[in-house]
Amino acid sequence: MFVQASLIALLSGSALAGTTIWSGSFNPFPNVSVFDEWSWADEVGTYQWYIHGTEPTSHYLALSPSYKNPADTAEVNGLMATIDSTAEWNSDMERTELIPQTTQNLGVGNLFYHFSLSTDPTGLNAPDVVSQILFFENHFTEIKYGVAPNPTDLQWMVSSQFQWGTPLVPGTWYNFAYDIDFTAQTVGLWFSTGGSPLTKVENNVAAPTSTNSEDFHVGVLRIVNTPAPENWYISGVYIENGPITTAIGSGNSTGSSSSASSSSSATSVTSTPTTTISTPSSTPTATVPEYAQCGGTGYTGPTTCASPFTCTAISPPYYYQVSRKLMRNLLNIEFES
Repeated sequence: MFVQASLIALLSGSALAGTTIWSGSFNPFPNVSVFDEWSWADEVGTYQWYIHGTEPTSHYLALSPSYKNPADTAEVNGLMATIDSTAEWNSDMERTELIPQTTQNLGVGNLFYHFSLSTDPTGLNAPDVVSQILFFENHFTEIKYGVAPNPTDLQWMVSSQFQWGTPLVPGTWYNFAYDIDFTAQTVGLWFSTGGSPLTKVENNVAAPTSTNSEDFHVGVLRIVNTPAPENWYISGVYIENGPITTAIGSGNSTGSSSSASSSSSATSVTSTPTTTISTPSSTPTATVPEYAQCGGTGYTGPTTCASPFTCTAISPPYYYQVSRKLMRNLLNIEFES
C-alpha cells in the first residue's frame, strides 16, 4: 500500500509539470562559432543568429559556466550577450539577439516562456540608458532596464506600460516566466531569485499576444548608442505548455512544494520573500517621455509626446516610440525591433 500510494503521489506531482515544446539550452553549443552555422539558406540549430553588429560573433557572445544560474544543473554553460557601440544592427541602436529556430508553433494556447538573467558582478556601465531584454516583436511583454523613475530596476512591461519591478543587484540571478495565454490574449509574470521556485508575482492582464514563432528575442537591445559595453548573462531558456514548471534548472517540478505551486491557474499573487518589489511613483500621464512607447498595435496609453520629442515609427504598425525630432529626420529609417 505504501509503495502504491508513493507511486500515485509521484505520478500526480509529475503531471503538474509542463511539457517543453522548445528548448533554448546552450548545451548543443560547444563554442560560439556554432551559432555562425545558422543562415537563411541553412536554418540549422536551435537559434537564428543575425541580429548583431559587424564584429565577429565572439565579440558579442560568450559561453561559460560562469554565465549560468548555478541552480540550473541541467545546463553546462550560460550565455553572455554583449552590447557596445559596434553592435548596431539595421539602426543606430545596439542589438545582440538570438531568435528561436523551430517548426513548433510557439503562439498557441497557454505557454510559459522561461529564462534567467544576471549581469556582471561589477554592475552595468550605462545604467541610465534604456535597454529592452527578452522581448517580442510587438513588445506585448518584455523586461526593461534604465526606465525612469526607477532606472536601476528590472521592470516588466506590457505594451510598454509598467506592471512590476525589482531592483537589479549585480551578480544576483533573476528567474522569469512569461505566462502567455494566446487564446485569451493575456500575459502574466512568474518570478524568483537564485534557486528559489517561481511564484506568480503579477496576474494576467490583457495584451495583444501574438507571435509567428520567430520573433522572441533572446538578448538585449539598447535604445541609445553609447560606447560603454554591457554584459548580460542568460540561461534556463525554454518554452513549455501548462501547467508551469516552478523548479529552477530541473526541467520539471520536483517535490510537493514545487508541485503545489506549479498550477498556472492560480488567481492570487504571491511576492517572493527575497525580493523587494518597487513601484514607480505616480507621474503625469498626459505626455510620454523620451524612449517610451507612444503608439502601435494594441497600445492604449498616452500618445502626446513630451517636448521637444515626437512619436516615431520604429516597427510599424506594431511599435512607435518617443524620439528626438532631429534624430528621426536625419535617420528616417524603419527597422525591426
